[in-house]
Amino acid sequence: MALFFKSPLDIELRLDGEDSRENVEVKNLKGRKEKLLLYKDGESVKGQVTIRTRDNKRVEHNGIKITLLGTIETNNDGIQADDFLSLGNELANPGELKHPETFQFEFRNVEKQYESYRGINVRLRYYLKVTVSRKSADIIREKEIWVYQYRNSAIANIPTAVSENNSNASNAVVPTSSVKMDVGIEDCLHIEFEYSKNRYSLRDVIVGRIYFLLVRLKIKHMELSLIRKETCGSPPHQLSDNETLVRFEIMDGAPVRGETIPIRLFLGGFDLTPTYKDVNKKFSTRTFLSLALIDEDARRYFKQSEIILYREP
Repeated sequence: MALFFKSPLDIELRLDGEDSRENVEVKNLKGRKEKLLLYKDGESVKGQVTIRTRDNKRVEHNGIKITLLGTIETNNDGIQADDFLSLGNELANPGELKHPETFQFEFRNVEKQYESYRGINVRLRYYLKVTVSRKSADIIREKEIWVYQYRNSAIANIPTAVSENNSNASNAVVPTSSVKMDVGIEDCLHIEFEYSKNRYSLRDVIVGRIYFLLVRLKIKHMELSLIRKETCGSPPHQLSDNETLVRFEIMDGAPVRGETIPIRLFLGGFDLTPTYKDVNKKFSTRTFLSLALIDEDARRYFKQSEIILYREP
């Protein structure tokens, strides 16, 4: 028979401005959405911890502490957690709790060097942890916050776009003024997808055109997708997963030579994250614009080209 022990303490952790601060909705591990308070790099984190005893009983402790932690949890070869941020404040010396007590805390001008992230095999999280140390077992209360990292359009340390293609597609062409992505099969198919740039803010619009230069295949329809590629760990235990963020059909039926299809894709309506490059040497995320054509025999011809995403103030 299982025995359940009720905690002798109730710990309430509140942050300043909870009712007025901006929050974000994110999915938890069970797929349910939860709201977390939003913070920026360099912003102070402060609030109050209130501790109440249950049933008016006295509770001895060996000290009360609050810690602000930043950690990266990866699920490659078992779940591993690595802290990149750890700041602590002592709230109370060893003693005895008799009545409700409230402790103020502040972590001033905290450097939050990475943005919060929840992916397939990676979580980057910031959270507050209250620990009441006891001889028997510590009593712990946690509260997660969400962090955004803002960049302007002149972001640095992110490479220019690279291309990934299969054996059916020709090499992509990436000029400095615009980006051209070619899908081609010799003497059968030549399609050119041109769009204005390869760096976009998360609220930007991808504007482009698809040109049909040669069509000798019976094309049934064409799709445009945004695909996020998440990579974590290092060989031989590296994990890589692709997630299709959005897919929609942009053509139904056979095109003819000389036909042009305009493209206007509003990024603000999708669950996108910025491009992350080797975050704390733990993981990376990249976003690809994928163009796929399907013929009447269900054969697929596709090409992918990376776009760089960033969060603008």
